[in-house]
Amino acid sequence: MKVIETNLPGVLILEPKVFGDARGFFLESYNRSILRAEAGITEDFVQDNHSSSAQNVIRGLHYQIQQPQGKLIRVISGRILDVAVDVRRSSPMFSHWVSIELSSDNRRIAWIPKGFAHGFRVLSEYAEVLYKTTDYWAPPHERTIAWDDTDLKIEWGTSIAPILSAKDSAGIRLRDAEVFE
Repeated sequence: MKVIETNLPGVLILEPKVFGDARGFFLESYNRSILRAEAGITEDFVQDNHSSSAQNVIRGLHYQIQQPQGKLIRVISGRILDVAVDVRRSSPMFSHWVSIELSSDNRRIAWIPKGFAHGFRVLSEYAEVLYKTTDYWAPPHERTIAWDDTDLKIEWGTSIAPILSAKDSAGIRLRDAEVFE
């Protein structure tokens, strides 16, 4: 596995070994031993999630103030712009963000540790996203940062209004949000 560091310490891009031939391909999308040895990811995963979204949908930016979740994210169909924002007030990178293109073609996997808000925009006609989490979904503790927070200036690459859920439409600015200390 190739491990690529991003400009946000702890947020990683993982490129699994892909074995392909005329039949197609094979890859290990999760191997605890390899993640621990090669990427330093020692967390245990407790939940798998699967979403399907249409083009120009933005999901996020989500995090849980209690029961924080690390996320291991990959795309099995389509293409997304995956975004992580540091929401740890004591971090020197607080409010900084990174975006990573994940697709069924590049087969990259993103590791987003606890302490980061996460979201994505669908770039293809539709996308199916799978992700493992290190803690369970806890709706009372979930928080949503506005995807278009003008302080963050995230470059989503869209010139038209995205498709949002009611929860994501009600996201608040990071400056007003409850965050990790």
